Amino acid sequence: MKSINSALVLGATGLVGKALVTQLLCDPRYNKVICLVRKPLKNSDYVDPQHKLEPIVIDFNTLQDYRGYFTAEHIYVCLGTTIKQAKTKTAFRKVDFEYVHIAAQLARAQQSKSFVWISAVGANAKSKSFYLRVKGELENAILAMPNLRNPSAVRPSLLLGERPQTRHGEKVGAWFGQLVAPLLFGRLAKYKPVSAETVASHMINLQVFE
Repeated sequence: MKSINSALVLGATGLVGKALVTQLLCDPRYNKVICLVRKPLKNSDYVDPQHKLEPIVIDFNTLQDYRGYFTAEHIYVCLGTTIKQAKTKTAFRKVDFEYVHIAAQLARAQQSKSFVWISAVGANAKSKSFYLRVKGELENAILAMPNLRNPSAVRPSLLLGERPQTRHGEKVGAWFGQLVAPLLFGRLAKYKPVSAETVASHMINLQVFE
């Protein structure tokens, strides 16, 4: 008999987050999908015939106050922004490092079975790129945490899909990436653009089911 699990998703309204929640709602191994969100979800965004979805509106600046939700077996973190959206490097780091790191600490404290989050291809704490450096520093910080069960970072390249907000630069990058994708193989294959659905599926496959 397959085990029944609950999932906690942070970042459910983003490109990968939406794809992930959609797949979790269809996965018979889950009986509950809790989403911590900044604002109410639109019911039209998801098909939920079994009423698994439990959206909870929270203030991410006080994420530690919602520790009780981290008793879910599987924690998925799809949080992320851009420096353009965040306006400053400090604001960017708060979302892409601090929120995710706090989530990992809460998952450890509540003894969740596994913790999966989205990083980025090329993440490196010594990178000259601020974006990749923050992603790399986060990977190092989470993977070094003692007693955090089954942490896994997913490192996608450019993401393909329709975003709620238009990001012109990313659309151009994705178009160019698809154009040169046939030339990316071997060590370069990791730089191929990837669909949000593929990333979401990979995140689920990284979880530990008992």
